[in-house]
Amino acid sequence: MAVDLKGRHFLSMCDMSREMLDQTLALATHLKLRRYAGDTPRLMDRKTLAMIFQKPSLRTRVSFESGMTQMGGHAIYLSPNDIRLGERERTEDIAQVLSRMADLIMARVFGHEIVVGLAKHSRVPVINGLSDHEHPCQILADLQTVQEKRGRLAGLKFVYIGDGNNVCHSLMLGAAMCGMKFVAATPQGYEPRDTVTRDARDLAARHGGAVEIVRDPLAAARAADVLYTDVWASMGQEAEADARKKLFRGYQINMNMLASAAPEALVMHCLPAHYGDEIEYDAARTPNSVIFDQAENRLHAQNALMVLLAGRA
Repeated sequence: MAVDLKGRHFLSMCDMSREMLDQTLALATHLKLRRYAGDTPRLMDRKTLAMIFQKPSLRTRVSFESGMTQMGGHAIYLSPNDIRLGERERTEDIAQVLSRMADLIMARVFGHEIVVGLAKHSRVPVINGLSDHEHPCQILADLQTVQEKRGRLAGLKFVYIGDGNNVCHSLMLGAAMCGMKFVAATPQGYEPRDTVTRDARDLAARHGGAVEIVRDPLAAARAADVLYTDVWASMGQEAEADARKKLFRGYQINMNMLASAAPEALVMHCLPAHYGDEIEYDAARTPNSVIFDQAENRLHAQNALMVLLAGRA
């Protein structure tokens, strides 16, 4: 039976049950096929998405804005200078104003408390387009990509190499929810947060998955069905970039690491990539690389999410 997502916020992978996730991925696949057939349904006709950006963006802005346009709706880009969250106006006031004028709010911000504050005071669904704690929209696209390429999610070994950051958090929760064996290989002191790891292990126990945090990236990669990485220093951590390069040496997806993974292992990266750091260029361009499929699926997965949150499915 379909689950009603209308009016819900999506700030974390924990905001979805397995049933909700399955429903979102199924609709994403349907909408993708309709788009490929030249028949994108106008499911967001006369709907408006307000997009708040504290950080620069390529995929997030273009995917949300294109998606709303293709489905008959409208997206409004609000740059960092348009709003100046916490400086020019309080988060509470911004949420109350925008939710009286728009049907959905998407925010790409630094602090996770901002999307929490927006959701607390908004009359309409708030979507986390990225925060320092999670990146759940990216993970919807990632799961859609793996499902497309492998035909299933449950039982796969999903290995993340690098910093236990916001992407790692959402991946760990999503993989656990889908019954995958998730392994994160991170340097000492750069593990995912303990609270997220506990939540992910609880999900894994309910859905037949597993969650493991290890140090050795090459050992983690053995027999992996998916190898995934992200930048070593995220936006806002630029001052740490040089120090992190030394600490993360060895935590690179390269041809040597791919040789220890399963023969058909998918190579994934949420982009932008720093070739030569967290991923070798040649590894990112192997036939098994699905980096640009992930990027495209941001469009389809988010379209499905917006349609469901707006109650238009």
